[in-house]
Amino acid sequence: MGDATPAVRVRDADRSRELILEASERLFAERGYEATSLQEIGRAAGVSRGTPGYFFGSKEQLYRAVLERALAAELAFVLAAQERAVATGGGATEALAAVVAGLLDFLAARPSFVRLLERESLTGGQLLRDTAAHAAALREGLATMAALLALGGYQQADPAAVLLDLLALCWFPFAHADTFARDLGFDLLVRADRERWGQHVVDLLLRGLPGT
Repeated sequence: MGDATPAVRVRDADRSRELILEASERLFAERGYEATSLQEIGRAAGVSRGTPGYFFGSKEQLYRAVLERALAAELAFVLAAQERAVATGGGATEALAAVVAGLLDFLAARPSFVRLLERESLTGGQLLRDTAAHAAALREGLATMAALLALGGYQQADPAAVLLDLLALCWFPFAHADTFARDLGFDLLVRADRERWGQHVVDLLLRGLPGT
């Protein structure tokens, strides 16, 4: 019986921390870093006003934790999609399609991620570049793309250029859903449109590779 209380406290602490991170990501994405206070985050998370500071120390440290968490989730989601494709015996085209679909599905499921990084970009992206998860995402993304290109026999292609192409093509319809994409007939929150756009992205990427 005596061992139950510490376990409960650990679970409660983990739950509070997760609620704070979820509320922080939403508010930072909606309002921006400067316009969001720790007190507002505490209220949105359903915890006391001092709890975010207790867990994370400062608003900047909390913001960094939000970025780390979001980038790590994106990377895990996309790599899992690729691993599933490779496990079924698919080739380079199938693996590339899985990476594209995984990224599109993640962006559709987590709209705050797009807004969060768009806001970060407007301020120069320094805090993003300082996170370990950002460096890991770039490193893993380049390694994944290099492996896919090698699998398809496209060793002359530049993995960094192809990765940047992929990111741009997947990102733009979400970042500009209200300014361009929906007016042109693509609502990537709708699965059919997402699948149609994903196939278009794969076709464009393959056409741009040397020897295709």
